[in-house]
Amino acid sequence: MSTTMRALMFLAGLLLSVGAASAQAPPPVWDLEALKKAAVAPEWGAPQTIGPVTLTEVTYQGEPLQGKPTRVFAWYARPEGKGPHPAVVLVHGGGGAAFRDWALHHAKRGYCAIAMDLSGNGKDGKRLPLGGPDQADDTKFKDFTPDTLRDMWTYHAVANVMRGHTLLAGLPEVDAQRVGVTGISWGGYLTCIVAGVDHRLKAAAPVYGCGFLQADSCWKASRFDAVPAERRDRWVKTFDPSSHMAGTQCPILFLNGTNDFAYPMDSYQDSYNLVRSPRTVSVRVRLPHGHIWTFGEVDVFLDSHLKGGKPLARMDPAVVQEKAVSATFHSATLITKGWLHYARAEGPWQQREWKSAPATVDGGKVVAELPELRPLVFELALVDERGVEVTTPHVVLPAAKANPAP
Repeated sequence: MSTTMRALMFLAGLLLSVGAASAQAPPPVWDLEALKKAAVAPEWGAPQTIGPVTLTEVTYQGEPLQGKPTRVFAWYARPEGKGPHPAVVLVHGGGGAAFRDWALHHAKRGYCAIAMDLSGNGKDGKRLPLGGPDQADDTKFKDFTPDTLRDMWTYHAVANVMRGHTLLAGLPEVDAQRVGVTGISWGGYLTCIVAGVDHRLKAAAPVYGCGFLQADSCWKASRFDAVPAERRDRWVKTFDPSSHMAGTQCPILFLNGTNDFAYPMDSYQDSYNLVRSPRTVSVRVRLPHGHIWTFGEVDVFLDSHLKGGKPLARMDPAVVQEKAVSATFHSATLITKGWLHYARAEGPWQQREWKSAPATVDGGKVVAELPELRPLVFELALVDERGVEVTTPHVVLPAAKANPAP
């Protein structure tokens, strides 16, 4: 066979394989290009002046539900001045709402901020006449078909977060090239998805929420193990963040607690390991879970990417050498403390008893002696002069294998 013929056969095979791969690839859940261009048709209320901040209620056009139009309620807050200002989209969690004070928090820090309701409610917590899906667990996890996929809560919530981004970016006082997103709990879950599909974003900070809910989460037993595998896999493939996070292009901060009741550290690590864009991890010991929007790590992270502020310290993975562990780091601010956080690596993550021991910070390296406890899970942590903490990805050291009987 001639060289030319072999080359032609190779190219034909390559084209066939590419075509087959394309045919097997699932279609995107959202029509992203259409969604970015979708009309939001905002209807504004009367502005209120609260100190240096202007607060306004607004409703905007959401995704159709069962063929009927929907509207989304939100609070919009902006700082003084013509701008253009950086902006942030605020995504609430389960049982949450459009939090007015969350928008005010960021507006006082120099951001235009939108906090929308993703449960079909208005500012009074009552259903809007044209509200979208509610956020009950039965609604979130119900089964669906290709014909009903676009009526699902996650479909609407992600789309309405993106529509909120579009609304913000179109305002004259907003710098459309400096928009970020942060979300709490289920809002963190949504932020993980939105970061993977909305490439207009310049920063993302999911708090608590993550993917791999079917592998380990507070919903594993009731919502995944208890349903047929086909139904479980369909939901995971479509709506679990693990199916979308690899598309993340913006810098992203993952903030969680070691004992979080909903999003445990194993699923959390599997989630952030999917991301290839610049990534910062902060898993704080027993961080409380709630609609808490005053974590310094989130504010510092957003400022560093949207306002030119000094960034969080960047830690390299931990390296174990005999009885010690170390990690190199880079920091634009003074590091005031180093820690080794650790626990016995047994039992549910939520029930593990974490302890902390001082670590030595020397130049651009943090070092700690490892306890003899096995199996062991640990992370190194740094706290800087602003009081914010970053950590390495956690490491698990298994129990020593027993010597076989002679």
